[in-house]
Amino acid sequence: MTDHTDSKKPLRKALGGKERHSVFRRQHSFRVIIVLVWALLFGLPLALAQTAPDQRYSAARKEGVVVIYAATDESLARELIQDFMQLYPGVRVEYHDMSSGVLYTRFVAETDRGGVADVVWSSAMDLQVKLVNDGHAQAHRSPETAALPDWAVWKDEAFGTSFEPVVFVYNRRLLSEDEVPSSHAELLRLLARAPEPFRGRLTTYDPARSGVGYLLHSQDVLANPVVFWRLAEGFGRIGVQTMPATSDMLDHVASGKALIGYNMLGSYAMIRAASDPNLGVVLPRDYTLVMSRVAFIARQARHPNAARLWLDYLLSPRGQGLLSKNPGFYSVRTDVPADEAAEELRQRLGGAFRPIAIGAGLLTYLDQLKRRDFLRQWNDSVAPLP
Repeated sequence: MTDHTDSKKPLRKALGGKERHSVFRRQHSFRVIIVLVWALLFGLPLALAQTAPDQRYSAARKEGVVVIYAATDESLARELIQDFMQLYPGVRVEYHDMSSGVLYTRFVAETDRGGVADVVWSSAMDLQVKLVNDGHAQAHRSPETAALPDWAVWKDEAFGTSFEPVVFVYNRRLLSEDEVPSSHAELLRLLARAPEPFRGRLTTYDPARSGVGYLLHSQDVLANPVVFWRLAEGFGRIGVQTMPATSDMLDHVASGKALIGYNMLGSYAMIRAASDPNLGVVLPRDYTLVMSRVAFIARQARHPNAARLWLDYLLSPRGQGLLSKNPGFYSVRTDVPADEAAEELRQRLGGAFRPIAIGAGLLTYLDQLKRRDFLRQWNDSVAPLP
């Protein structure tokens, strides 16, 4: 890595006092002009645009802490948390790791008492959009949010922080390569052709107990309703183990209690498969849903400056680079040099790349009647094992 500090020394020595101060004044004036132009281009209030990072950091230090409610395992966020606290001494991260369903219920319940969370970060995209739509978020604009693609920003309040494929997971010891389905249709044919080896040995999310599970299954319906409901009926005939957590499903597949896991978060699956030779991961070639973890700043945030500091850090090239070091996590930004894997994933999937856009469309299956009808049809199709 180039030492930029040393490279500036000859320039400083070459400039006399007046010339040096003149250069610094011009540099400062240039920065001010850039800030003003940026504010006009992005329609930001001037006061917000003038809030320099060091000013925000100073305000965040006075608050002292940022409280994050997250449906992202703390082990995956640990390096981010440590780097943030080293970068911004005096701003402590209080990280609460919970399931997406528990996060949603707890956050809503606490709003009546003034709220606790400053930042809410979850893989349940639809629940996050509902919270934003219901007025629980506050707007945030910065150079980091302006660098995101359009699909990753909604109302300047909800922000995609990653994209992650939705995959099949299988036991490599117990399934031969020619038995592994490479698409949803192939999985359907496999279960119809040879059901006995899979009886009671399939696993997927329980949509009634898992927010992200309900999201992925309902998005599956939108992608291919005929195949999804035929698969659900096949799961019911064979017997499927439905679970609320990815880790439990991975444990079952790795141990051989299940041969295939359906509609699982690729991020967790790829991290586990990297250290467990029993696990294999399939990106379905007919279509691969790609989801994003969505973050927003709570309207009732008690530490708003610290919340903005954290969100900008998470969306910055530095934060995105650290997050995308985890297998299965891909940067939403296109200017993160280390994340070439993101472009490779897009190219590999081609037309099968099916991103779930952040927006009002995610509210469709949260309608009470649609949710009731979906869960009723799911329960009529699937007979979970005790």
